[in-house]
Amino acid sequence: MATILFSFIGSCIQKIQDIAMEEAALILGVKKELTDLQRRMKQIQCFISDAEQRSIKESAVNNWLGELRDAMYDADNIIDLARFKGNNLLADHPSSPSRKSTVCRGCSPLSCIANIQTRREIAAQIKSLNKRIERISKDDIFLTLKNTTPTGEVSVPYCRKTSPIVEPNLVGKEIIYSSRKLVDLVLTHKENKSYKLAIAGIGGVGKTTLAQKIYNDKKIKGNFNKHAWICVSQTYSEVSLLKEVLRNIGVHQEQGETVAELKRKLAEEIEDKSFFLVLDDVWQSRVWTNLLKTALHAATSAVILITTRDDTVAMEIGTEHTHRVDLMSVEVAWELLWRSMNIGEEKEVQNLKGIGNEIVVNVAASLLQSR
Repeated sequence: MATILFSFIGSCIQKIQDIAMEEAALILGVKKELTDLQRRMKQIQCFISDAEQRSIKESAVNNWLGELRDAMYDADNIIDLARFKGNNLLADHPSSPSRKSTVCRGCSPLSCIANIQTRREIAAQIKSLNKRIERISKDDIFLTLKNTTPTGEVSVPYCRKTSPIVEPNLVGKEIIYSSRKLVDLVLTHKENKSYKLAIAGIGGVGKTTLAQKIYNDKKIKGNFNKHAWICVSQTYSEVSLLKEVLRNIGVHQEQGETVAELKRKLAEEIEDKSFFLVLDDVWQSRVWTNLLKTALHAATSAVILITTRDDTVAMEIGTEHTHRVDLMSVEVAWELLWRSMNIGEEKEVQNLKGIGNEIVVNVAASLLQSR
């Protein structure tokens, strides 16, 4: 159960993070409630592995996991409902989408009352869910569990680092076809001074998995002198990011080096060499335009592959090709879940059959990102 439940909680955390940044959450007035919900989920997620190990022998722990699983399913439904209702309010009042005080401006009294009622209902459901998960986190069983996360917390923007590529054929023919197509594109332009391409799509759709398969391709490894994979995320430190690039290509960094010094060291290392760089989870174009572009100009040839949720970011970076990734099919999601489950998880996967295809796809996509 642990692998599936851990991934499902991660999927919910990511969905909360996404909606919390949208105007739908602002117009509903539930941003604080969503933030509290996300925080509690992160806390609980760290203890799932220990709970799974103990659940085999302790029925009380197994019951606790079942209660948590049911709460996560309800959370997924409520998050989707909040986004749907919030977007409906935005559609009705596009002129002032992010101000709660203006939800009723320019509409009839009856419509205003309906809008207020919608906001109260959504807020009440989220608060009720928060209390439910808080009770789960204060249960005597939870207080006996061990934190199995090294840092003591799970942070969505930073939990994903470079990880081994998934097994061949794990996610079906779709990713194999796309990776071959993009590998060929990279090799076609490997002599270019600078060639940039993007993999774009919504969160949890499999962008990172596709990029990993390209990065680990033997043809890519054999055609570039230097390779680096960097997980950028929504917030990043310029110094830390440059140090990570240098670490990837085997260059030692000194304590206290400035951005300018690190840029210079990077340029010197890749001068007259070919370089393949993956920038995973890019939210802002300036990571390229303001930080890496000048230093990478020193390379004889450079191919930069980015993954992003925002097509605008790809355009601002000036990518010559953008590959869009759509949601994986339900069939591929089931294939991934069955092939990646551990012994003892058959029952948990079977339980998903009664939940719905969208949740299955979300769990599978989250599982891919956690690998």
